[in-house]
Amino acid sequence: MLLADFGTSYTKLFTTDQENSNPRVVPTRELAPTFKADLATGHNAKRRGKESINELIALAKGGNCLIPESNAVLLDCGSRDIKCIRYQKGEVADMGWNAECGASMGFTIELLESYYKIDYSQVAVPATGFSVTCGVLGMSHIFDAVVTGSSETEAVAKFVWGIARNAFRFAGSPNRLYLSGGLCDNPLFLGCIPCEVVPLGRFVLLEGLRAHLDSRK
Repeated sequence: MLLADFGTSYTKLFTTDQENSNPRVVPTRELAPTFKADLATGHNAKRRGKESINELIALAKGGNCLIPESNAVLLDCGSRDIKCIRYQKGEVADMGWNAECGASMGFTIELLESYYKIDYSQVAVPATGFSVTCGVLGMSHIFDAVVTGSSETEAVAKFVWGIARNAFRFAGSPNRLYLSGGLCDNPLFLGCIPCEVVPLGRFVLLEGLRAHLDSRK
């Protein structure tokens, strides 16, 4: 059975009936128009999945499988939105979805990396940054800073700082934050979050799909 998390920029895939199969990441734009999965979640799940479940449900199920604590906060940072799950006593106590303040957050950070040819692993965490509530609109801060003498790298770092702080506040400013999504691989983003961060990687929603299958057995 083919499981898929159809993200806006990237699709995560896993085949359950192949021995030693590992999850894989494919740029969504490279998928054929007729490509379908047996069970799907994500932005295009209803169109591309024979069966689909809501992203928040998949995220919550996946977090339950991967997080050892009974009380925890899980934040998923995608290309176009951010999602948050709060667990209490091992159960989902609250969940939220922000497609406005988190608009194009992950996509914008990746776009800036490519445009300015920045290696985020080599960029120092700034002491302060810009007040950013939207990935797209927040780019104006970068242009303004460069015009007034800041380096492109410094300006982008302050932008990422603002994006990270906004995501942290959306998650309720916890002491420990479990993180899901592609930004788990971004050292600058992780360093800008002012609490202990536990990256879970890009396949948390796939783990949720697997848990959903197991619950039906």
